[in-house]
Amino acid sequence: MKIPVPEKSEALPGPAPIDATVSRSGASTFSALKHRNFQLYFGGQLVSNIGTWMQTVAQGWVVYQIGRSEITLGLVAFASAIPVLIASPWAGVLVDRMSRQKLLMLTQAGAMIPAFSLAALTFADVLQEWHVIALAALLGLVNAFDAPARQTFVSEMVAREDLPNAIALNSMVTNSARVIGPALAGLALAAVGAAWCFTVNGLSFLAVILGLGLMKLPPPRKTQRAVSPREQLKSGLKYTAKRRELAGLILLALVFSVFGVSYAPMLPAFVQTVLKQDALAYGLVNAAIGIGAVLGAVLLARNVGHGRRGKLLAGVNVAFPLMLVAFAYVGYPLTLVVAFGLGLGYMLQFTTINTLLQTRVEDEYRGRVMALYTLAFFGFSPLGNLSIGYLAQHLGLRVSIALFAVLSLILSRLALWKTPEVKTLR
Repeated sequence: MKIPVPEKSEALPGPAPIDATVSRSGASTFSALKHRNFQLYFGGQLVSNIGTWMQTVAQGWVVYQIGRSEITLGLVAFASAIPVLIASPWAGVLVDRMSRQKLLMLTQAGAMIPAFSLAALTFADVLQEWHVIALAALLGLVNAFDAPARQTFVSEMVAREDLPNAIALNSMVTNSARVIGPALAGLALAAVGAAWCFTVNGLSFLAVILGLGLMKLPPPRKTQRAVSPREQLKSGLKYTAKRRELAGLILLALVFSVFGVSYAPMLPAFVQTVLKQDALAYGLVNAAIGIGAVLGAVLLARNVGHGRRGKLLAGVNVAFPLMLVAFAYVGYPLTLVVAFGLGLGYMLQFTTINTLLQTRVEDEYRGRVMALYTLAFFGFSPLGNLSIGYLAQHLGLRVSIALFAVLSLILSRLALWKTPEVKTLR
């Protein structure tokens, strides 16, 4: 689904950017945690994301052990993202029509099914590649609704002036788990096997469900139930298309998703065939990426880039591809240092785009705009995953990763040239 970018910027009514209306002089790194609801969410997400990363690492490792195929790794990622590509626009309509708290409780319960299914199949020693692909698709369908609901729900748990800090802390907790989860997964894979990684992940969703159940939220916002879902979808697309800065940010997310982070599903093969390392090293590479991402989230929570977020985003769009080329060619353990830089760059870009979108969108359209962001960032990733898997089979992993890095650099610069307004965003 293409989001057209108008030739001229239009003066349309909308919320004033938070930076322009709220003083940040009293803000602290953890200011959003003064809100009890966000405390509950923060704790539940930390536990759940540790489990998610344990499953992600274990699943990639197991799939590669079964077939020794980079294309299969791409197929698993493809299967998990295709439902996002199809369902995300409609998921955004649903997010804007029903209680986000209730929707999140449903998605968390739904995410338990693939986790426990993988655990059961692995314990029984009957797991096959098609099982993983099918369950990845099921989880992708859940995530199509979960991702926009989670991102928009943050605005309901904190005051408006604390929203940028809450987004950064939400990213911080996700990537703190990326440090802990892969390290635990590496140890668990070596000690007790993948089945226990899947089991732990299934149980971890209970922490989020419990936190959501304990929240005390204000009365539900008014929804547009009198308007048909189709009309809501159309209005959300028009709203985004008429705002050049929103369309430009989503376009950058699309480029980053397809070309910038498509190396991630190839990591199991890269560690084994290029770096000649084992499961523990695979966990450490993921943990290094996570540590860099946590640092990036901390810097953003401390308002690094405040008042010049557009310029920060433009700079990271150059630095990240260059680090990705270095990652493809350096040896282990220097890989861990570059992986740290990749995590830092990923977080600065991912969270800055998210913050700029959420602080510039009216709440009436928030679910639909963030669903388009989810579509761009996750839904189109199958194109990159399958392409890099195919190229890796024919050109090798080093060349394929470096090629995608160069394409990411070129296309992101073109996107910023097409929408120069992004660079001026504060």
